[in-house]
Amino acid sequence: MDIQRPAPQTTFPKDAKRVFQGQIFDVYQWKQKLFDGTEAVFEALRRPDTVSVIPITPEGKILIVHEEQPNKLPVICFPGGRVESDEDIEVAARRELREETGYEAGAMQLWFASQPVSKIDWAFFLLIAKQCVKKNDQRLDAGERITTEEISFDRFVTMCTQGIFGDDLAVRMLRATADAGTMAQLNQLFKPL
Repeated sequence: MDIQRPAPQTTFPKDAKRVFQGQIFDVYQWKQKLFDGTEAVFEALRRPDTVSVIPITPEGKILIVHEEQPNKLPVICFPGGRVESDEDIEVAARRELREETGYEAGAMQLWFASQPVSKIDWAFFLLIAKQCVKKNDQRLDAGERITTEEISFDRFVTMCTQGIFGDDLAVRMLRATADAGTMAQLNQLFKPL
């Protein structure tokens, strides 16, 4: 699957210098000429891209995860994580699904990709995985506790509109529920094979 990376909202000029290299985030700074002719130091971050996967079982159930990490509130989300350097998006999505749930996917397709934050060069990819079947045990990182739950499509829609999976999905789902044609397309997208 050929998945294009969305362009960042902030362009980094050629003279941008990395002033901090972290485990996840790198900080870049550069001098920027302003509209009145003065200059100011601008700053932005870069981080590895991430993937999330919405797994759908052969029975049409959607698999969600309840995740805990140290120093973070527990969340309800989808399997996902960082894309490794030079890793294909679909390969990363399949790896994260397998590691966090033990499920293997049949067909996989991109639902959407975005650069959600203007001051961070970071692409987010949300894929839908169909025919997902439990084949292995989880292989969690030491800082992860994850349990899985299967839910119906209707429950998924409700959870999305309540903002449980974040604002981007809430807005997309609210728009879909307001338009019968868009909702029919979404129903088709989430149907098991």
